[in-house]
Amino acid sequence: MKLFLTEPFATRWAECDPFAEAFAISGDTYRDMGDRRTTRFEFDGAAYFVKTHAGVGVGEILKNLLYLRIPVLGAENEYRAIARLKELGVDTMTAVAFGRRGWNPANEQSFLITQALEPTEPLDEYCNPQVLAALGVAERRALVRRLARISRSLHDNGVNHRDYYLCHFLLDTSQEYAAMPVSERPIYVIDLHRVQIRRRTPRRWRHKDLAALYYSASRVGFGRRDLWCFIREYKQQPLRQALSEGAGFWRSAEKEADKLYKKGVRKGYHQ
Repeated sequence: MKLFLTEPFATRWAECDPFAEAFAISGDTYRDMGDRRTTRFEFDGAAYFVKTHAGVGVGEILKNLLYLRIPVLGAENEYRAIARLKELGVDTMTAVAFGRRGWNPANEQSFLITQALEPTEPLDEYCNPQVLAALGVAERRALVRRLARISRSLHDNGVNHRDYYLCHFLLDTSQEYAAMPVSERPIYVIDLHRVQIRRRTPRRWRHKDLAALYYSASRVGFGRRDLWCFIREYKQQPLRQALSEGAGFWRSAEKEADKLYKKGVRKGYHQ
């Protein structure tokens, strides 16, 4: 069993079963996948999110192994990912409680509680052609470079997200930062459930992350010149050199982004 508790949970749950308490939390349910549930709740006057995992079952494990994928068994992967992003200086959630128990991977119980990041707004909702135009070219490019630096920091240090869409970047919209340029405000990377951590990020997984980011960015109004700006910052090279040395990689990422767009049309996410 693994258990990590900070205040106020360490004191309030000292004489209780923390797993029973975490799984009994009620509030506003944001996602319910049967074995996995995400709920916003308030505790001692502060807001939090709890993710509970009741075990993925043997079938899910076998399905992942069949496709040569390592199954994500519970909350520990996200707990470890949060710690790694903080080591890298990438803004993300703050874990305040975590627990895992059970010897059978298919049936283990786990939970993760994080502080609510409020007020924030997902970048895919904050950004649109009108907002990007109002930012002006300099600030728009600064925002693109910020996203590129975050991406480079993750990938160059062996981290890939696997759901790397703009909706998983939360812009801090609190009054504290209201007078600050958008590109300088905290931008939190969230939904780390499927993050992979290695010594090096394989080209394949860089490709998947960047294709997803390009797809979602193009959906809200970022264009070709923004892509070039991103490539320069991500590669830390002049654009001509970055494109000549990695032409196949970037063309392939664009093709993958186009596939994501067509998939979204088929599923009715957009037109």
